[in-house]
Amino acid sequence: MKILVTGGLGFIGSHTVVELQNVGYEVIVIDDLSNSSEKVLDGIEAITGVRPIFEKLDLREKSKVQDFFKRYKDIDGVIHFAASKAVGESVENPLLYYENNVGALVYVLKEMIAMDKANFIFSSSRTVYGRLDNRPMSEDLPLMPAESPYGNTKKIGEEILKDVCKVNTNLSVISLRYFNPVGAHPSAEIGELPLGVPQNLVPYITQTAMGLRDELSVFGGDWPTKDGTCVRDYINVVDLAKAHVTALRRLLDSKNESNFEFYNLGTGDGNTVLEVIESFERVSGTKLNYRIVDKRPGDDAMAYADTRKANEILGWKAESTLDDSMRSAWNWEQKIRS
Repeated sequence: MKILVTGGLGFIGSHTVVELQNVGYEVIVIDDLSNSSEKVLDGIEAITGVRPIFEKLDLREKSKVQDFFKRYKDIDGVIHFAASKAVGESVENPLLYYENNVGALVYVLKEMIAMDKANFIFSSSRTVYGRLDNRPMSEDLPLMPAESPYGNTKKIGEEILKDVCKVNTNLSVISLRYFNPVGAHPSAEIGELPLGVPQNLVPYITQTAMGLRDELSVFGGDWPTKDGTCVRDYINVVDLAKAHVTALRRLLDSKNESNFEFYNLGTGDGNTVLEVIESFERVSGTKLNYRIVDKRPGDDAMAYADTRKANEILGWKAESTLDDSMRSAWNWEQKIRS
């Protein structure tokens, strides 16, 4: 079967391409290389022995999207990662995020609803729940007003998919709501490679340990948590990638109960920032230079997933430990700096 992965050279996308190829799917990757590198193809090939078909394409260009689907008429499923993802940047440049994250989704869906049967996996986020006191976050919670344009694009994306599925029964969709992806492939052939200053905790940790950053700032030390630092649900990127393959298989086998389903992807547990730092120091043998500073506006104390729905219905469960994730992230950082 032929599977299209948009944004397939990004962090989660590349790991998902690996897992798809590991179980025998033929993969076509679309990426505009705005936040990734064509060298990622080398890493994918080194792990799997197969180089996926690659098309450099900006999904905001409607005519090029149409041309792509004319050339590839036999696609069995689409996993859609292509999107801008930095919260801070989305606040500064909201139109970029609405154009890229919403416009591109619409253009791809327009081509898919013309198919006899279309299967679509959407890369969503726990941000669709907004800031809530309910912990852990379950799929029963309503979607709340977003805290950023980035979060709003994920919420709007799910609303678009739900509306389109109501009138296009040939389209089957699963939306996967991620918590905090971390780690790298255990081979250290692919991993997270942020451009510029990292927006996420773990690459900031590894870059600080490498001496690329002077110091790690921990935002707030008096949150109502076990050690005063924020709690998040850190899920290993390989576990996350495998969940996409499981969800896709559910659609391909027509086991979905409705043509729009949604699932949380996390570990079902939370770790504080200090616990993440301690895990890194334990597996790396490196003491990290960090300092507790003032809280950031918009942060909340705790956010972790209720994963029972994914565990019971998809039959998927996160398997990697936090130490596994930190070890693989550190191995990846060391390799790319060597």
